[in-house]
Amino acid sequence: MHRDSVEKKGETLDNPTLDQDALVDRRQVLSFVGGAIALPFIQTRTQAAEGQFVLGGWGGAGAAAMLKAWGEPFENGSGLKFAMDGSGPTSGKVRAMVDAGKTVWDVCDASIGAAFALGEAGYLEAIDYEIIDRNLVRPDMAYKYAIANYIFSYSMTVDTSRFGPNQPKNWVDFWNVKDFPGKRVLRASCIGQLEGALMADGVPADKIYPIDVKRALNKIREIKEHAIFWKNSAQSEDLFRNKEVVLGNIWQTSSLALRREFGDKITFSFDNSVVAPAVWMVPKGNPAGKKVAMEFIKLALQPEGQKEFFLRRIGNSPSNPATSALIPDEFKKDDPGQPANYARQVHLNAEWYGKYLNEVEAQYIDIISS
Repeated sequence: MHRDSVEKKGETLDNPTLDQDALVDRRQVLSFVGGAIALPFIQTRTQAAEGQFVLGGWGGAGAAAMLKAWGEPFENGSGLKFAMDGSGPTSGKVRAMVDAGKTVWDVCDASIGAAFALGEAGYLEAIDYEIIDRNLVRPDMAYKYAIANYIFSYSMTVDTSRFGPNQPKNWVDFWNVKDFPGKRVLRASCIGQLEGALMADGVPADKIYPIDVKRALNKIREIKEHAIFWKNSAQSEDLFRNKEVVLGNIWQTSSLALRREFGDKITFSFDNSVVAPAVWMVPKGNPAGKKVAMEFIKLALQPEGQKEFFLRRIGNSPSNPATSALIPDEFKKDDPGQPANYARQVHLNAEWYGKYLNEVEAQYIDIISS
């Protein structure tokens, strides 16, 4: 049984388990808890606390960066206690909370595909552009039910110490377990994973969309015996730290965190990575209220806060174009939103995911968990 803990700033609350969000390989479920092990201020909870504002995120170093860049300034300005739930605001969790009338997140750090699908299905508040200036983000990143908070990539990441002079270089190599043996790590969600599968199967990078779902899922079936599936950034990083995997399709911010820790033993490339905007979204019935949520988003899109977040989480490209000028030149090579890097990547098709995510996600989860 899970219980509600006393909710105070800095404490860790109990984590409700949802089966569809388990980190799985075919034989076992790894028992990570949303980054709370490494970051004790990250909170998971089963009900809202009076006077508290909770951001649903994905754990890991990104959560620490959000706390410093946006959480503390918001707490100081609003008088609300700021808490983070690092268990991952998946579509399934948001739907379950809203349907039950027990929403516990005020704002979520989410994928654009999930936001498209949830918004059209009636699970999200529309963004209030009377409060939030559309010009705070790039022109194509202000949506009806979401607004971009940063840009990131899903990148093929390699532990070079596990291979000899012949290193894996692309998605075809990622699927080649004969020449490059060892466990792989992929996300426990289809977003950003189907694209790599198709490129491994010979589909050109500029022909990925519309996704041939059957072909992509068949390719996932080929690799699942050799894969562990991650739920949040902390988990994907720990799998590399613990030498449980040799290759991964993970967020490039996690790749960078590992590279800073282990040097050139960890490599990744923007070539044929999948680049996408992350977004802020507000679930229906958020405890602090829609207006408070919009005020948080407005604060989080200001240039100085975005710069602070970037410098603490190198690689999350700012969504506010005014912030780009504030980024030091030495960091631009690791910024997925810089023009030279952006052009080398597959650009995630948000409209496709908005239309098909729910159906395809269910198929994907069934495959990786069976």
